[in-house]
Amino acid sequence: MLTRKTPLKTKTSLKSKSGLKFRAQVKATRPKRSKIRDSAKGESCLVRVPGVCNRNPDTTVLAHLNGGGVGGKNEDHKAAYACSACHRWLDGGYATQGYSRATRDLWHLEGVVRTQDRLIEKGHIEVKGAA
Repeated sequence: MLTRKTPLKTKTSLKSKSGLKFRAQVKATRPKRSKIRDSAKGESCLVRVPGVCNRNPDTTVLAHLNGGGVGGKNEDHKAAYACSACHRWLDGGYATQGYSRATRDLWHLEGVVRTQDRLIEKGHIEVKGAA
């Protein structure tokens, strides 16, 4: 049988008298402002979900594609101008209306392409080497 010649010593007490000293600090983050995000204001909806779109340019925002990672968003050039109703539909309303995620992704991507064309027209995206 193995025996220890000296007893084990604890460097700290097992129970802390003051409670936990570490406290997770959560930052309140706001979306970063950019020319592309700001350009959505007053634009018409380019997602245009049939039977959903409210066609109100006062509610238009930039709706980012999924895939930005945990807690993140995709880059602004991977987003579409969407009215509040279409944005809500993209964020999960499609499922309650019986649409598949593939259908949602297709309509969102079509909106992204239309938005990219509009951003090129406005000078927010430059295509190098284009005629």
